[in-house]
Amino acid sequence: MRRDWIDIALAAFVVLFFIFMLAPILIVVLVSFTSAGYVSFPIPGWSMKWFARIFEYQPFIDALIVSIEIAIGATILSCLIGVPASIYLARSRSAWANAVMTFLLSPLSMPMIVIGFVSLFFLSWLGIGISFTALLITHTVVCLPYIVRTVAGVYAGMPRSYEEAAAILGANPFLTFWHVTLPLIRPGIMAGSLFSFLTSFDNLPISYFFGSADTNTLPVVMLSYLENQFDPTIAALSTLQLLLAVVALLIVDRIYGIDKMTVAG
Repeated sequence: MRRDWIDIALAAFVVLFFIFMLAPILIVVLVSFTSAGYVSFPIPGWSMKWFARIFEYQPFIDALIVSIEIAIGATILSCLIGVPASIYLARSRSAWANAVMTFLLSPLSMPMIVIGFVSLFFLSWLGIGISFTALLITHTVVCLPYIVRTVAGVYAGMPRSYEEAAAILGANPFLTFWHVTLPLIRPGIMAGSLFSFLTSFDNLPISYFFGSADTNTLPVVMLSYLENQFDPTIAALSTLQLLLAVVALLIVDRIYGIDKMTVAG
């Protein structure tokens, strides 16, 4: 009897905890449909006008395009750099392998605002300054650890016998990688790419340092909008971002499988 009460209490605690964590998101979603001209809860009525406001405000559209371009570019560059580095370092016996791996993962342990600040000074010293290229480089730096971590974890757990069997059967290193290694580490690449894209797309501290008329990302424009106006437009935009993330996860799950990516992560 006592055991049953303990189980009920733990289940109630878990449910209340998730309600507590998800309630702010639910409130934002509800506020985005308010008919009032200001943020309030509970809402006085229902309206879709704030979603229409998003498409009427051109800076939102321009910033969305920049954010998508940066996120895709940073993810691709992170894969091009991180996948070969992970394959080499995951099984390397070099004394420097752990040091290099720690260096590649170090952006995860550093505050984003510090990375943005020092990157601005360093890239300005190199002559790149505030530009699309500088923003892309800095986003790649913070996205790279997600690729390295997931791919290295998958590759380190992959039996060596698969690659050895391919080599014995006459496959050269490129064919071994393309037909054996790549399909096996694909879950790690997919998981890392998803995390990289979301990290870049939603990044504010770094993007804020490189903001200009041509490089403002969506989070920067949203912050600027909040500084001057406090209407539910930002709530509507946040709801759309949440919806897009859910749709992207459903598409990835349909095509590839979230369960495989979870195992890889």
